Amino acid sequence: MKSSWVRRAGVCLVASALAAVALAACGGSSDESGPPELTFFVAIQPGGTIEEVSKRCSEESKGKYTITPEFLPTDASQQREQLVRRLGAEDSSIDIIGMDVIWTGEFANAGWVEEWTGADKKAVTDKVFPNVIETASYEDKLYAAPFNTNTQLLWYRKDLVKQPPKTWDEMIEQAEGLKEAGSIQVQASRYEGYMVFVNALIESAGTEILSGPEEVDLEQGPTEQALAVIGKLANGGAAPPSLSTSDEDSARLAFEAGESAFMTNYTFAYASAQEEAPDIGKEMGYARFPQVDEGKPSKPPLGGFNLAVSSYSKNKDVAFEAATCLSNKTSQKTAVELDGLPPSRSDLYTDKTVTKAYPGFAQLVKESIEESGPRPTTPAYQDVSLAVQRALHPPDKIDASDTESIYDELKSKVEDAVKREGLL
Repeated sequence: MKSSWVRRAGVCLVASALAAVALAACGGSSDESGPPELTFFVAIQPGGTIEEVSKRCSEESKGKYTITPEFLPTDASQQREQLVRRLGAEDSSIDIIGMDVIWTGEFANAGWVEEWTGADKKAVTDKVFPNVIETASYEDKLYAAPFNTNTQLLWYRKDLVKQPPKTWDEMIEQAEGLKEAGSIQVQASRYEGYMVFVNALIESAGTEILSGPEEVDLEQGPTEQALAVIGKLANGGAAPPSLSTSDEDSARLAFEAGESAFMTNYTFAYASAQEEAPDIGKEMGYARFPQVDEGKPSKPPLGGFNLAVSSYSKNKDVAFEAATCLSNKTSQKTAVELDGLPPSRSDLYTDKTVTKAYPGFAQLVKESIEESGPRPTTPAYQDVSLAVQRALHPPDKIDASDTESIYDELKSKVEDAVKREGLL
């Protein structure tokens, strides 16, 4: 029998398909005799956040505008591809864009999204985490309103582990010493989730992939230390058999099935376990994303969506106003309540809506966001991500005892990527 969590997702996917058909039929145009109809291109959320905030903001505008969501494909790469095609063709039917945090540099550099300035900028950055504002910015200009953010925690089995590990080496040792569930779930398939994992390890080691839009960093010592963690996990007894094809959902399912004592994953994993696997859920502990170097604090992953105004919208003024409403404090609380999405405003982490969604670990989520390691902001982001994936996948190709050659390959591929070379 399917849970309500799974059923909601199915219902919303059907709704997204119907919405897309309806919009295609009317061409996304506005009725010139009435208020502007603002088309909001965004990824669907299974709990109904997008529909709810769009409806509320439309009503609160008192006839000034209406917001109609158009749901993008569920796959992140397909979401970007559809938007790139439309914006590249200067499609005026797009007004507001739900923009993955990694798209900012590309979309801003291409001139596809408008800069936020003045009172609008002040309104959408008030009380927002600086790291999150960074994901919505390019070359010191703001191009999107921060909506939700996200980060990963270390989830572990309290019935198997007395004290959560602080470092990856300690966690691998603990997992290999367990008689049951002695594996660690991460995201290591060849997709963006692997880039998230690799970036978090490199940042935690004390360096970064890029120091600017076209400047490769990757200091050798710390980078090799991060690569050694991947090699040690992938080639040791703590690696699950499906490591090289694992993603967020497969990691969740394996943890819920009792196959693993440890998992790094986003906040949705907690609510899922409580509903889908209550016996595991009641033993589910949480801790900060592990350190690579015992002497340096970890830099947990940072995800989320920001809201941008299309440069080709015919209703830019009201689109800014609508996007401000869609990303405001009330909307962020709705996203927490309906979909468990962490707010980008730091002042909401003592709000009862957030503490109820993250019982006992709301402050850990806040701390993890504050000290996170964002992925690089660059117009060449897609090329950089692919370069990292190609250099380091499958993870068991990395020899933890000899990382120099794989480091050289990684750095060479990233250097080519920022120049848009060598990827065809």
